[in-house]
Amino acid sequence: MSVSPQDVEKVALLARLAISESDLPEVTERFGRVLGLVDELNTIDTETVVPMSNPHDMHQRLRPDIVTGQNDRENLMASAPAQEQGYFLVPKVID
Repeated sequence: MSVSPQDVEKVALLARLAISESDLPEVTERFGRVLGLVDELNTIDTETVVPMSNPHDMHQRLRPDIVTGQNDRENLMASAPAQEQGYFLVPKVID
């Protein structure tokens, strides 16, 4: 695919990229090659290919959602350096 240096400069401006004048010819050539590969991929017939959402037929193996421990809040609060009304007090991070 033919790409002009002006096209590359426009894309660079939109992407907030700085491309020096000395690098512009190489970037233009590489950009053209990438777009050529995209054009080549667009020519592939995918009408008979079944879309897939996941390449693996696996399911998540999650543990049952059951309570496995006891409520140990009092012991945890007793070991906290600072607390107020049943909540941990932490230093202010953002002003």
